[in-house]
Amino acid sequence: MKKGVLTIIASLLLVLVIYPGELKAQTDKGFIYGKVYTISGEVFEGQIRWGKEEAFWFDFFNATKQGNSFLRYLDRDEVEELEKRSRDWGERWTRRWFNVSSWNDEDFNHVFVCQFGDIKTLTVRSRNRVEIELKNGQTYRLDDGSNDIGARLRIMDAELGEVQVKWERLDKVEFMDTPNKLDAKFGEPIFGTVTTRRGEITGFIQWDHDERLGNDKLDGESRDDDLSIPFKNIKSITKGGRGVDLLTKTGREIYLWGSNDVNSDNRGIIVNTSDMGRVDIPWREFEKVEFKEPGKNDVPEYRNFEKPKALSGTVTTIRGESFSGKIVFDLDEEYDFEILQGESDDIEYLVPFRAIKKIVPKNYHYSEIFLVNGEKLLLGDSQDVSDKNYGILVFEDEDNHTYIKWEDVEEIVFK
Repeated sequence: MKKGVLTIIASLLLVLVIYPGELKAQTDKGFIYGKVYTISGEVFEGQIRWGKEEAFWFDFFNATKQGNSFLRYLDRDEVEELEKRSRDWGERWTRRWFNVSSWNDEDFNHVFVCQFGDIKTLTVRSRNRVEIELKNGQTYRLDDGSNDIGARLRIMDAELGEVQVKWERLDKVEFMDTPNKLDAKFGEPIFGTVTTRRGEITGFIQWDHDERLGNDKLDGESRDDDLSIPFKNIKSITKGGRGVDLLTKTGREIYLWGSNDVNSDNRGIIVNTSDMGRVDIPWREFEKVEFKEPGKNDVPEYRNFEKPKALSGTVTTIRGESFSGKIVFDLDEEYDFEILQGESDDIEYLVPFRAIKKIVPKNYHYSEIFLVNGEKLLLGDSQDVSDKNYGILVFEDEDNHTYIKWEDVEEIVFK
C-alpha cells in the first residue's frame, strides 16, 4: 500500500478517536431556520423556536381559514341538506351562514394546518391575522385559531445569541434551508421508540405535548427530593403504578411520581414520524419510551418538503361510477400538505395527504386509510373519516365538476 494512502487512513482514524461526536448523524438541518424581520427594520437570522413549542420543520402551524370558496359549487338543496345534517350533529352552524346568493360565505371557516417545512414566508397583517405563502406560491389569509398566531418568537442569532421578538414587533418571517451545523442552538431533538399496547412507533417525541428538546426537563418527585432531569440524560421511561421508572444514560434507576410529566395528568406523548405524520398517544395507551439518536434519514430537512401539489385522483361511488381529476376533500382540503385527522383506539393520527394512497369509508364512523409506505390505519372519531365529512368535489376540468356525498363514496385513490 502506498505511503500516501496510509497517511489518509491514519488521519481518518485520528478523527474518529478525537472527534467522535462530529461523526454522528447531522440533525441540525431539521430545525426551523430563517430570517425574522421586525417593524423597526431589524433582521435576525438563525434557528427559530415558535414560542416555547414548535422547533422543527415537521411541526404544525395552526390557524383558521377565511371562508370557503367551494360552497359556490353546491346547489341550494345540497347546501340546505348539509345545514340540516350539521344541526343533527350538534355543530354550531346557523342558516345565516348560507343565506348568500354566491354561496361563498366568509363565515364558513375551516381549520388550516400545515407543517412549517411547507411555508416560504409568513407576514403579520394584524394582531390576529397573518398571510402565509407556501413553496408553490399559494397564499392564504389566515385568522387566529391557535397560539401560533400571537406567539413570541425566539431566534438563535449567530452574532447576538438568543433574541426574543414579541408578536406585536414582528413584520415577516422568511424561512430558509438550515445550515448543516449550527454554532448555537436551543438543544438537540428528543428521538426514540414509544411502545404502546398496540405496538411501537419511532420518531421525534413531544413529551406531555410540550417538551421536545434535550434541554427540556422531566419533573417529578423521588423518595429523596423533587427532581428536574434534562431529557438528554434519560435513556428510557417506563410507566409503572402512579408514576414512572426512569433509567438514566449512566445507568441510574429512579422512580418518579407527583407531576403531570409522570402520571395520568400527562396530556400525551406525541411522536412525529417521517411517513405517517403525527401520532398522539394518550397516557393510558403509553407503556414505555426508549430514547436514541436519530439517523440522518430520520431528519426531515426544509428541502424535503416539496412544493405543495393539488390533490388529484379517482373517486369511485357505491353505484360504480368513477370520477377523475382534481379532488377537494371534505369541501376544504385541496393540497397534499393538508392534514387528515382520525383516531384508532384513542390514539390520534394527523396524516398529511401526501402520505395517503387510498381512503375507503367502512361505515358511518370509520374509514380505512392506506398509506404510501404500505401501512393501513382504521380511523374514526373525526369529521374527515366519518359521515360528518361534507363530501368530495371532483373537477374533471375547469368547466366540469361533480359533488359526491360522503355516504356515496366507495373509495378515493390519490394519484
